[in-house]
Amino acid sequence: MEAIVIDPTALDEATWIGAVVAEEVRGGGRKRFSKGQRLTADDRPALESLERPFHAVRLSPGDLHEDEAGGRLARAVAATSPQLEIRGPVQSRYNLVATAKGLLRVDRQRLLDVNRLPGVAVFTLDDRTPVLPGRVVTGTKITPVAIPETTIADAERLLADGSAVRLLPFRPLRVQVVTTEPLEGRQRDRFETTVQRKIGWYGGTILGFAQLPAEAAAVAAAIERAVDAEADLLLAAGGNTIDPIDPTLLALDRVGARMVRAGAPAHPGSMFWLAYRDELPIFNLASCSMYSKATVGDLVLPWIMAGERVTPDDLADIGYGGLLDRNAGHRFPPYEQDAASDDDHGE
Repeated sequence: MEAIVIDPTALDEATWIGAVVAEEVRGGGRKRFSKGQRLTADDRPALESLERPFHAVRLSPGDLHEDEAGGRLARAVAATSPQLEIRGPVQSRYNLVATAKGLLRVDRQRLLDVNRLPGVAVFTLDDRTPVLPGRVVTGTKITPVAIPETTIADAERLLADGSAVRLLPFRPLRVQVVTTEPLEGRQRDRFETTVQRKIGWYGGTILGFAQLPAEAAAVAAAIERAVDAEADLLLAAGGNTIDPIDPTLLALDRVGARMVRAGAPAHPGSMFWLAYRDELPIFNLASCSMYSKATVGDLVLPWIMAGERVTPDDLADIGYGGLLDRNAGHRFPPYEQDAASDDDHGE
């Protein structure tokens, strides 16, 4: 790539035809050429009307224009994720847009490796962001007006396994709910309506609500019934996480469930716990998460609804950003929406 100056008073077609404009060029009170625009023979009248020289570059063999390079980056990112649609370019930026509700996964190390390449820019929402159809989740572009093709080839090799950016669609899980906390009247209606709304947002269905006596045997039997009914998830409400003889916690031992973690490094929702009985996740609905939409439970639920197996390290890592104040709303599922608004398009 060679930097050149185009002088409108001394135009040499061998110099400027095919050159790429490196700055916005104005003349006569309006924009004549945009940054990144390739000049053609048809542009001579506009060039002759200018009053000052401007900067451009002439591409060398093996260079890629920014539009072509950004498009190749976008296709490499989206190659293994059919739920991502490529749109653009707009000012040489391509957007990857979600076509389904799902959980965005971003491999930060792989993204770092790609963005270490000179001139390459791939930018995303946060890892594990729940997204709606129409939401822009990733952008790609290069920062100069042209880049060596070998650099883009290096980026494509780093992106080839599809791990850098993925969208995991939410699954229509079958969910059983049990509670050992007595709920009556409006309180019970509110609880069931809230849980129905949340699970329904993901496309899941509630198999039933079982209000149980605070006895380990009763909870254990309810877990076994959920397994027999082929439930994909069991939500356990009520109980006391810090009580070692809480009946729900005792029931986990009775059915051979394995605790992933009791307590989470975050607030609100620090009393959250998660266990597995073989493949069945048993997910604690702490008192604050029964009605709120901004607790640890609402961070973890999208992972499970996307089919992920949650590990102890996953829950420990919540501590980074675990102060869930009013400014953390972007991290939670937008339960009040089913599609992205215009404000989410990012274009």
